[in-house]
Amino acid sequence: MAQPSSRPTPAHLQSALDQLDLLILGKGRETRLALACLLARGHLLIEDLPGVGKTTLAHALAAVLGLAFQRVQFTSDMLPADLIGVNIYERASGEFRFHPGPVFSQVVLADEINRATPKTQSALLEAMEERQVTLDGETRPLPEPFFVIATQNPAHQIGTFPLPESQLDRFLMRLTLGYPDAAAERAMLLGEDRRDMMKRIAPLLTPEQLSQAQEAVRAVHVAPALVDYVQALTHATRESPDFVNGLSPRAALGLLAAARAWAMLDGRDAALPEDLQAVFDSVATHRLLARTSGRPQPELVRKLVANVAIP
Repeated sequence: MAQPSSRPTPAHLQSALDQLDLLILGKGRETRLALACLLARGHLLIEDLPGVGKTTLAHALAAVLGLAFQRVQFTSDMLPADLIGVNIYERASGEFRFHPGPVFSQVVLADEINRATPKTQSALLEAMEERQVTLDGETRPLPEPFFVIATQNPAHQIGTFPLPESQLDRFLMRLTLGYPDAAAERAMLLGEDRRDMMKRIAPLLTPEQLSQAQEAVRAVHVAPALVDYVQALTHATRESPDFVNGLSPRAALGLLAAARAWAMLDGRDAALPEDLQAVFDSVATHRLLARTSGRPQPELVRKLVANVAIP
């Protein structure tokens, strides 16, 4: 396969989406949201039942984009050091040497994150927000790009610990994959094993090109009226009687970044209200708890968007 040119183009990004759609059948919107999340320099939470393709999506993103990948299985006995690393004393040199943990990778899959205790979950907070980790008073930067994909089992399953609000707010998007439709499932049953397919994938972008694409997202034009729309949506969540709390300023910034990334995937250099509407559910739902049930309610979020006028 020909090497990609020095700067990424919309054609490169579309080729990456096409490759993802070959691996994750029947989930075109979800794969596009996942790529938009990465382009917006966010992190992704996937909540769904086991076996619907959460881990496959994480592997596929890393393979298609040529990124170093680490999978971490979260368990109830996992410690923060298992994630970020540890300083070990070496007798020969008489010094402590840092042994990095799996968080020092470009794509980190935190598999079943809600099976770990809150203490271990919190070890990701600094990494996700500041893209660095601090251990024994020394701060170490993480690779660029740095992207966390966390999978979460439904809260009603045995042995899960709910993610605190401070952790949830650091995920730009939350997705559910759901079951494939009949045609996609039949194609998967009759087709090649996805793990074998991923072994043959040639990266369509380099990490440097992906970083350039992330910078290009920031350059996507946003009109003042679109900023007004972001503020109208976020203020509506804060004033709504349906939700316990509204969206934070971090969520508003993430919403705008996600809309820019969605526009760039369309090959446009300006974001539109439709881009905000396309990503709003994924950016907002996990941050908004219904006052009646205390759980995210996508239908209430969609109702809110429908009731906010576009400036």
